[in-house]
Amino acid sequence: MTHFDYFIILADMRTGSNFLESNLNAVDGLSCLGEAFNPSFIGYPMQEALFGISLDQREADPQGLLDAIKAADGLCGFRFFHNHDPRVLDICLADPRCAKIVLTRNPLDTYVSLKIAQATGQWKLTNATHAKTQRIRFDADEFTGHLRAIQDFQTILLHRLQTTGQTAFFIGYDDLQDIAVLNGLAAFLGLPARLTNLDRKLKKQNPAPFADKVSNLAEMESALRAIDPFDLSRTPNFEPRKGPAIPTYMAAARTGLIYMPLRSGPQDTVADWFVALDDAPPITDFSQKSLRQWQNEHALFRRFTVLRHPVARAHVAFCDHILTTGDGHYPHLRATLRKVHKLPIPEGGPDLDHPSDYDPAAHRAGFLAFLEFLCSNLAGQTSVRVDAAWASQLTLLQGMAQVALPDVILHEDDIPRALPLLAAQVGRLDAPLPRLVAHRHVHWLEAVYDPVIEATARTAYARDYETFGFTNWR
Repeated sequence: MTHFDYFIILADMRTGSNFLESNLNAVDGLSCLGEAFNPSFIGYPMQEALFGISLDQREADPQGLLDAIKAADGLCGFRFFHNHDPRVLDICLADPRCAKIVLTRNPLDTYVSLKIAQATGQWKLTNATHAKTQRIRFDADEFTGHLRAIQDFQTILLHRLQTTGQTAFFIGYDDLQDIAVLNGLAAFLGLPARLTNLDRKLKKQNPAPFADKVSNLAEMESALRAIDPFDLSRTPNFEPRKGPAIPTYMAAARTGLIYMPLRSGPQDTVADWFVALDDAPPITDFSQKSLRQWQNEHALFRRFTVLRHPVARAHVAFCDHILTTGDGHYPHLRATLRKVHKLPIPEGGPDLDHPSDYDPAAHRAGFLAFLEFLCSNLAGQTSVRVDAAWASQLTLLQGMAQVALPDVILHEDDIPRALPLLAAQVGRLDAPLPRLVAHRHVHWLEAVYDPVIEATARTAYARDYETFGFTNWR
């Protein structure tokens, strides 16, 4: 007994989907209906209708054709490529009664096969004596686009299956010749019938090696060495996603400027400038509703945020939340870092404004240990939460994108010249010059900063350094 109402073969051109379809159609109770949602035709080229539904009717109401497929006798389905109707993909991926079959093939094979088919006009082969072939020229940019389209499609499929708690039957091009795998697919679909032999009417096209199919083989090999399909150069990201933190947003009292702060950044500098700009305290404590209202009330506005150097920002988080025990510190987390992660910081917390038994050597040891903890924490290797006070700035910006990205992203050092220019864009040509307000404990960082601290911060915040072009702090 099948648990599905219909199925979708998620594939792409030249992946063997025609061969898979012909063999599924040989299974009693299964019917594959071609490319039912190809933008250019319905089912197959030159076919005018499917279940009495024309191409124009399908375009106006794709759900109507899906309903017809589900209502048909037996278990019916269709082949779907990345450039087919996206409305249908959304419907099918969200529907647990739709069986998902994901067919893949080596992207280089699909690219070369596609180029040959385009050159020869031969898309299917049933008699090997009629085979057409032609050597094609490899185009690196074209292949990169081809590869990206396939990868993007597969990423969408995987994410949607994960977030909806579904599974799919994954099958590779080489598996199509294995009758046991195809019978396993029939079992996955819930059909009792099995194949006893493969339908081999369709013949493999272009079985020759690449040397016989590509005219510029050496150029292709060289280009492929430069392509990194596994993204080996990426900086891994294991940080949990963050929300947009709308309650922390800050707007000028009258001018159409709103600051979207990144925790442990230069909030004091911006707040003081807002006061000087409008001679009034800034607007704070936003909600999504009040944020929309504020934007609706300002015909012209700019959203902005300010990046702080990772070393300076980590030092702010360390001093404000971990080292000292005043307002804003995290007592339980502080205790965990001392006990479990062995941070060498005083139990009671030093008074950094009037230190007695605390000196730069102790401060360097504590801050360096905190940076080493961040290397593990931001890599998802600790049980301690990744707090917004020290989460990577890229992750915080990605969280903002759930509501809106800032129009402008500044570096802290750019504030004096950039903020007046930003104010001028919303009509304030008389904006005062901002004054950078240093963190009250920055002199402790100046006393201990060295290449080891810089290198450790670069390890912890590799994505921020890479994305935002930070150089050494000093």
